Amino acid sequence: MPTLALRTLALRLNQRNPLLFLVLAALLWLGLYQSLIPASEALVAVLPVDRASHLAAALQFFFYDAPKVLLLLAAVVFVMGMVNSYFTPERTRALLAGRTEGAANVMAACLGIVTPFCSCSAVPLFIGFVQAGVPLGVTFSFLIAAPMVNEVALALLFGLFGWKIAALYLVLGLTVAIAAGWIIGRLRMEAHLEDWVREMPKMSADFEATEMTLAERVQAGLASVREIVGKVWPYILAGIAIGAGIHGWVPEDFMASIMGKEAWWSVPLAVLIGVPMYTNAAGVIPIVQALLAKGAALGTVLAFMMSVIALSLPEMIILRKVLKLRLIATFVAVVAAGILLVGFVFNLLL
Repeated sequence: MPTLALRTLALRLNQRNPLLFLVLAALLWLGLYQSLIPASEALVAVLPVDRASHLAAALQFFFYDAPKVLLLLAAVVFVMGMVNSYFTPERTRALLAGRTEGAANVMAACLGIVTPFCSCSAVPLFIGFVQAGVPLGVTFSFLIAAPMVNEVALALLFGLFGWKIAALYLVLGLTVAIAAGWIIGRLRMEAHLEDWVREMPKMSADFEATEMTLAERVQAGLASVREIVGKVWPYILAGIAIGAGIHGWVPEDFMASIMGKEAWWSVPLAVLIGVPMYTNAAGVIPIVQALLAKGAALGTVLAFMMSVIALSLPEMIILRKVLKLRLIATFVAVVAAGILLVGFVFNLLL
């Protein structure tokens, strides 16, 4: 009952004064974020564990990172939910329709950052783009960038590692998406779409834009939080639990020996391990954090993260509905080559 009453009060405040609602919500979020360290330390202190033990280190990692990641995720999903009210899939399709490759690949990859996307929406988005006349390579630039370089990944990377790592990941992810889409477009593989997709009638990409009030955009942001955070929180907790185990028990020398710069095979191994995994940016980033803390090389870890998000096996299975095997194999090979190059180059330079 108290939760329902608070929710009703918040909705009423948003309807009457959305700007005041945003200010109060930001202050509440900041207060909760500032209390994470003392709260996690207090939780570990009351538990019957030795503070110097591996278990205590793992618990400290989990109690601090779980609410931190969830708070960061809720904040960025809320903000991007409001932004996404301007960049709907229909608007994105209209912006890309009829454009030539090259500049369109860049635009598609950039739009992928701010457009709502998940693996389950890959097929309808792909079909919509093809019907609207969006070139195949441009469509792939969007499909690669949207899950890999999305707002959740960038916000969590910024919150956990700082702006340099977040900016590095942004540049690398966009480069892979743009280059892979351009290469696929140059290969002229439209014949390897499933027959029923190629035979679908073309449709207009025009759409009728609707104006929304600030209160409605806030409501869209809250709806995004309920939908996205409600779906991904189990993956987040699972990822943080794995990261806590790595943080508490895995020796630094061991991790450096298999994922360090000296192990040339660590990058392809990271990609091979990452592809079959089914998670998202929110679930894999806590694992990335623990791996880096234990001595894994940055290039290897970035290659692992990109392969998990951009080349997940479930997404390949979903795309099989609209793509023939040769096109799927080409897509995987081109993107994997880009990810491997990223991993090797950064292990060499950093």
